[in-house]
Amino acid sequence: MDSFSPISVPESLPKPQTFKKSFVTSLMEAATLKTPSFKEDTYFISHLKPSEKKALQELKDKLQTSSNGAESLSMWGNSLLSGDEKADVILLKFLRARDFKVSDSLHMLEKCLSWRKEFNADIILEEDLGFKELEGVVAYMNGYDREGHPVCYNAYGVFKDKEMYERIFGDEEKLKNFLRWRVQVLERGIDQLHFKPGGINSIIQVTDLKDMPKRELRVASNQILSLFQDNYPEMVARKIFINVPWYFSVLYSMFSPFLTQRTKSKFVISKEGNVAETLYKFIRPEDIPVQYGGLSRPTDLQNGPPKPASEFSVKGGEKVNIQIEGIEFIYRLVQQ
Repeated sequence: MDSFSPISVPESLPKPQTFKKSFVTSLMEAATLKTPSFKEDTYFISHLKPSEKKALQELKDKLQTSSNGAESLSMWGNSLLSGDEKADVILLKFLRARDFKVSDSLHMLEKCLSWRKEFNADIILEEDLGFKELEGVVAYMNGYDREGHPVCYNAYGVFKDKEMYERIFGDEEKLKNFLRWRVQVLERGIDQLHFKPGGINSIIQVTDLKDMPKRELRVASNQILSLFQDNYPEMVARKIFINVPWYFSVLYSMFSPFLTQRTKSKFVISKEGNVAETLYKFIRPEDIPVQYGGLSRPTDLQNGPPKPASEFSVKGGEKVNIQIEGIEFIYRLVQQ
């Protein structure tokens, strides 16, 4: 899934004060200005290249053969052998993740099916894993972006507290339970997807890097990254990093040559202080949590869809009359 939350950071990195600004500037340019914006697949068969259509049919044939007469192979509640459009969307995700190489895609798909069976991923949404204190804090689904994609927020700063860290990651069994919970959060988002050509077939991921402990989360970070990359291909349409610290630019410069252009085109980077302005570009204020400059509170989700916020731009020096129905409002100055 090309997921990067949380991020594994080397234990010791020199903090070059004199280069800090140029590092961050180069990061912003590389990840936002110079990289074309990601264009999500439509999953319409008519939009595929002839070679891609051929690869899809070959994958279907190979999957049918490798199923050994099984009545059904399913993923996210959809049969992969049905031949319908939902099956096509899922198969195209695996093909895209492996550059339409059929054998590699089939191998990835079969490993994913095996993992889901062993992990009991199909029933994970029904489980109470006992992480109430992390709900709405560490990883959670909250609202939608302007195009209708479910949004997943990630924030691991709470684990800078050693007591909290030990309680959640203190031993291998605790780490295992946390990883299961983290998969559960992702599955909640996937449960909202359409798996339909032209529909909403991926989520938005917002990762808050503020106060995130680097060394302590390395093991959990690597395992989350591995799980998501291996078993959730093309499930993220955009990755928005907020409260980006200085060392992120160092990491980006190190790993950028190994990332595909497609992966880099999904990145949006926001330094501390620009969080709300960045999120407003992709998510409406009523769907953004209050801690990030929005109007959404956890209790609001219990009362149905949020009331739409009114948005408008005011040019510098322009005088306007604003009617406010309530006492809560957000404004931003747009320079033109």
